[in-house]
Amino acid sequence: MAIDKSGNNPGTDASASRRYPSAPICAVGALIYRGSQILLVRRGKAPSLGKWSVPGGRLRLGETLEAAVVRETREETCLAVRPLRVGKVVEHLLRDKRGEIEYHYVIVDYVCRIVGGSPRPASDVSEVRFVEISELSQWDVTEGTAQVIREVFEGTTGTDEASNPTNSR
Repeated sequence: MAIDKSGNNPGTDASASRRYPSAPICAVGALIYRGSQILLVRRGKAPSLGKWSVPGGRLRLGETLEAAVVRETREETCLAVRPLRVGKVVEHLLRDKRGEIEYHYVIVDYVCRIVGGSPRPASDVSEVRFVEISELSQWDVTEGTAQVIREVFEGTTGTDEASNPTNSR
């Protein structure tokens, strides 16, 4: 999941601010594997414009984590998914030059199965494609994304239905 650097300034309404937040911001990501491939989206807007990541975004107030990953995936890829399990929880804590917390995200990445639709770009995404996990180093992915994809894939390979979640529709 890409980190939003929206340009909010310290001292603004901290409850709505992604930059200099008053509390960590919870987000979700969708890890959608197809054999030895992973679904990536290319960010069409800042932040992370042009970089590749997994579909995902911020949790809304009152929304469950699973509902958020379903919504974000649909909004960005036009795919309907079913979350199978939590793949990994990642924390992004970034400080500014003064040492103040500029961004703090807690991201829950779910392994998901496609249950409907065809992947195509929507929302803030300019491209959607499955790429070989072994070739991730050739892609300009957001920081930490390739490591999470590989780690979860290695832990998933050979386990029941999650080893190839998009083939069982």
